[in-house]
Amino acid sequence: MVGENVEVGVYPISQALELAVGQSLDLVEISPKAEPPVCKIIDYSKFKYEQKKKQKEIKSKAAKTVIKEIRFGPNTDDHDFNFKLKHAINFLQEGAKVKAYVHFIGRTIVFKERGEILLLKFAQAVEEYAKVEQLPKLEGKRMYVMLSPKASKK
Repeated sequence: MVGENVEVGVYPISQALELAVGQSLDLVEISPKAEPPVCKIIDYSKFKYEQKKKQKEIKSKAAKTVIKEIRFGPNTDDHDFNFKLKHAINFLQEGAKVKAYVHFIGRTIVFKERGEILLLKFAQAVEEYAKVEQLPKLEGKRMYVMLSPKASKK
């Protein structure tokens, strides 16, 4: 048994429980597979609270993934393409993922090849800043490509 205000040693269960009750604390089994099993005298509710607090802190420090979307039409002109390309590069440099998609409206769905060519051209243009996570894929009226930022060179 281990704990605060307790001599480290081997105690019978009844004596360990008495020591815990005497200090108004709980007897918690830490490692049951050890020989003999290791127990600790602690305030269990405080222990649980501290663990929750640590988990929350770890979760808050975890990086949040931001996905920015860039929309094209199957007949997007070069100027619009370059304008959206600059925005995509800025997003990638900030560390956000980019989902570029071609939205087919009405009968433009017959230009699937044009949309795929546009997305591949886009992926090639941002190749220096991003790696392709998912190649162009058609879902309903949208064909999209996922790009994630490359690790910055420092």
